[in-house]
Amino acid sequence: MTTAQEQATAWVAVDWGTTHMRLWCLAADGTVLTRRTSDKGMGQIAADAYENVLLDLLADHLPEGAALDVVVCGMAGSRQGWIEAPYVATPCDPRAGVAATSAPVSDPRFNVHILPGVKQRDPADVMRGEETQIRGVIAQEPGFDGVICLPGTHTKWVRVQAGRIVEFATIMSGELFEVIGQYSVLCHSVGNTGWDAAAFENSCLKAAQDPTHLIGSLFGLRAQSLLADLGPAAARASLSGLLLGAELGAMRRLWDATPVTIVGENTLAQAYATALTLHGQVAQVADAETTTLNGLRDAYAQLQETEIHGS
Repeated sequence: MTTAQEQATAWVAVDWGTTHMRLWCLAADGTVLTRRTSDKGMGQIAADAYENVLLDLLADHLPEGAALDVVVCGMAGSRQGWIEAPYVATPCDPRAGVAATSAPVSDPRFNVHILPGVKQRDPADVMRGEETQIRGVIAQEPGFDGVICLPGTHTKWVRVQAGRIVEFATIMSGELFEVIGQYSVLCHSVGNTGWDAAAFENSCLKAAQDPTHLIGSLFGLRAQSLLADLGPAAARASLSGLLLGAELGAMRRLWDATPVTIVGENTLAQAYATALTLHGQVAQVADAETTTLNGLRDAYAQLQETEIHGS
């Protein structure tokens, strides 16, 4: 039996974010042979540095006399990235005829294909990288009909009908949590670690039910830490609950009475699942990395099919 170590790299999948990137070398059957990460995200490197980052990570996997296909999603295709990959407009099927953009390379041992993002004109919104995770969900469940929530710094709520992205919204609750917790007066009260489930749930319920609760309750966390011994972990959980509750209230029209799949890292995804459960919505949770890789596998299969029919 051939082991993963004995198989040759057939192609490479890359998720290139703003702060970091992750890369998988895969066999022809889709088996992951190697996983590597780098802190050289889009925000840390210039456009002419992308090729060298790949060369450093792939040096022991590049063939002689052949070219590996490298399929990339994420911020490498942004205007500030390697090369801009045009957006596809909603409504769209992320699996149907989505053309990748070829990135300029000088090394003949790989061909780089950057997947496009998705844009929405009214209300204006964009995504890069999340569309590949959505593709991964739909690849596993063709004809998916429901809402896909992708928690993060900028959380996406995406309405999918019959496998097509019909609308989406971006909520900056993750970034607001960081800014408020680290750079406002609440930095003296909000801890960097720890959790209080009861505090989270209480704040989440109140903020979702009353749109005014968030703005009127933030400074109260500071006051409670001074006057009522509110601990750092409880303050942290309360701030998270306030922001997530307000987010759920704003997005209720999308998730209410609709199947929801959450794609995210475990801790954050579970916080969203808990918040939805408080409001009577039981969501499925899908692992972010697995879903991203499924989307990249699906894109590579489409690329191969296009090359076969185009040759």
